[in-house]
Parts: sequence; C-alpha cells; structure tokens
Amino acid sequence: MVRKIKAMLPVLLCVSVMTLSGCGSKSETDQALKVEDKGEAMGVEESLDSKPLGISEGRTTGGMLPVYFDFDSSDIRGDQGPRVENNAEYIKSQKDYDITIEGNCDQRGTNEYNMALGERRALSAKKYLVNLGVDEAKLSTVSYGEERMLLHGHDELSWAQNRRADFVVVE
Repeated sequence: MVRKIKAMLPVLLCVSVMTLSGCGSKSETDQALKVEDKGEAMGVEESLDSKPLGISEGRTTGGMLPVYFDFDSSDIRGDQGPRVENNAEYIKSQKDYDITIEGNCDQRGTNEYNMALGERRALSAKKYLVNLGVDEAKLSTVSYGEERMLLHGHDELSWAQNRRADFVVVE
C-alpha cells in the first residue's frame, strides 16, 4: 500500500501543477504591456553645452585626478607629478570654480596623527599647484584623516587607495 502511494505521488504532483497553472490569455497581457509611441521626447530638453561635474576617481571632481601618497608620507611621488599638472591645467581653465583639496589617510595610526598627516598631504598638493601657477586664492585645504576611506579592506591595495588627496570643485 505504501509502495503504491509513493509511486503515485510524483504523478499526482505533476497533474496538480499542470491543472493549477493553466493557460492564460496572452492577448490581455500583451495589450496591457503595449506603450503608445507619440513621437514626443520624455522629460525636459537639456543643453548640450552644460558641463557635468561628476566624480572621476576617488572623490575627485571630473576633469581632475586624485594624488596618491606613500605610507606615512606627504611628499608628492614622482609618478604623481603628471596628475598634479593635469589638475593645475584644469583649475587654470575654470575661472568660476574654487577647489578644495581633501587630505586622506588609511586607517593605520591614531585619529590625531592621521588628521595631521591628511592636512600635510593637502598642503603639499596645494603648494605643488601654486608652484605650477595656480592662483592660491582659488585653493583651500581640509583634512579628513581616515574618515573618508574608499576601501575598507585591511590590505595594501585598500590602504594605497585611501592615502590620497582629492580635488573637489566648490561652486
């Protein structure tokens, strides 16, 4: 008896599923999903002359690049010079914008130490920009220490991404 019930169970299950699922009417569903194309644009037309100020890398405003630092250092590395030069050209071309340079650190070290190191990094980037001919009045600095990490990992890649100066447009 139990053996017959076990054999019939899959058959009954299949029949039940097929009976309950049934076949729906496709014409009603298809009709409800149709969208009328009236040939009109959706939304307000925007000028193509606008300059989007998105984020390019890190927390840096588009058009500029963040500058990365070695562990426990505020010196601009040789390989980061072209990034600062790119930023200098961008800042000189944008007469209406001021720039805040944000110094950042990885999470190693005390909060107080990292705040001071972040400030030294921001000031180092500012000095480099001023030496390239950027008006010092357009630049301000702030240190976030370890508070604005990009990556929260505990490995060299994460730490390297967090040791940076970001350049943010202030409108």
